[in-house]
Amino acid sequence: MLALQAVTPAQLVASVSGVTLAEARKAIAAVHRGETVTANGAIRRTAAEAIRDAGSMPTLEIVDEVASELDPFVKYALDSAGARFECVRIPLEHPDRFTVCVSSQVGCALACAFCATGRLGLQRNLATWEIVEQVRIVRARLPRGRVHGAVFQGMGEPLANLDHVLEAIAVMAEPCALGIDARAITVCTAGLPNGIRRLAAEAPNVRLGISISSAIAAHRKRVMPIAERHDLEDVLAAAADHARLTNLSPMWAVTLLGGVNDSDDDARALAARSQAFTAATGRRPRISLLDYNAIGGDDPFTRSTRMPAFRDVLGAAGLASHRRYSGGSDVAAACGQLAARV
Repeated sequence: MLALQAVTPAQLVASVSGVTLAEARKAIAAVHRGETVTANGAIRRTAAEAIRDAGSMPTLEIVDEVASELDPFVKYALDSAGARFECVRIPLEHPDRFTVCVSSQVGCALACAFCATGRLGLQRNLATWEIVEQVRIVRARLPRGRVHGAVFQGMGEPLANLDHVLEAIAVMAEPCALGIDARAITVCTAGLPNGIRRLAAEAPNVRLGISISSAIAAHRKRVMPIAERHDLEDVLAAAADHARLTNLSPMWAVTLLGGVNDSDDDARALAARSQAFTAATGRRPRISLLDYNAIGGDDPFTRSTRMPAFRDVLGAAGLASHRRYSGGSDVAAACGQLAARV
C-alpha cells in the first residue's frame, strides 16, 4: 500500500489507475494539509476512492520532544515499529524560519569515531515515508513560522540509503507537497563517491556536504574508517564532478578534535585541497568548522582549543571559513550527538 505522504503526483498517477495528474496534485496537497482525499470540484469520486483504496497514512510515534535551554533547538525522538531515531528542529537567522535535521537510517555502519550514531551500528534504512514524516512532524509542531530547509545530517549515512533519500527529496521539493526549495536541502556524507555522482545526476539542485575531518590521509583514517575504502582523493574527485554538473559549491565540514586534526599542518593541507578544488572546478568549497560535542562518558576526544589559530592559517592562505554553531548540546541534539537516547 502506498504511503500517501511519501509520493509525488507523478508517482501517484503511475501507481493508481484512472487518476489524472491534476487530480493527483490536488490529492497530494490535501494529504499534506492533513486532510482526507475526498471528491470535490477538482477530484472525481472514482479517483478519490481509488486513491483511498490504494494508499494509507502511516505515522511515527513521538517518544520524546525536548527543547534545549541554551538555544531554540528542539529534538524529537521517534519510533517506527520499535526502531528509534531522532530529528532536530534548527532555528535560522531569519525569524520564524527553521531547518529540519533529518535521519536517513536507524544507526550507522560507518562508525566515525567522533559520532555517537556511529557507536550504534546499522539497524536498518529508513523508508521514504519515515524520512518525510520527520519534516511533517516538525512542521506540524511549530508554534509559528515555516520549515525553510532540510539537512540530511541526522542519524545514518544518507548516500547508503540513496533510493529512499532521493524519493524523500522529491516529496520535500514538490510544490504541492512540502514545498521546500531544493536549494535549501543539503545532503551530507562521510564520502561515498558513487553516491555523490548519482546525487548530482538525479537531484542537481540539492546541495552537497562532505565530512572532511582532515585533509591529511593518516589523520582522516584515524577517525573515519570509510577512508580505508574511499580515500579523500576519490571523494573529492566525485565532489568535483558534482560541482561541475550542478554549479553548486560543496560544503566541507571539519569537526576539530583536540590533538587529532587541529594542527597548523592540518589547516595548511585543507587550504591546499581547497585551492586545488577551486582551480579544477571554478567553485570554492564552503569550509564549515565545528567544535566537537561530547558523545559519552568514555569520550575518546576533547574539544580543540585551536579553532582561532586554525582559522588564521586558512585566512592567511586566502580562504574564508565559517565556525558553525551547533546547538542543543544540553539535550544531545548537537552535531555528532544523536543516538536515540530518551
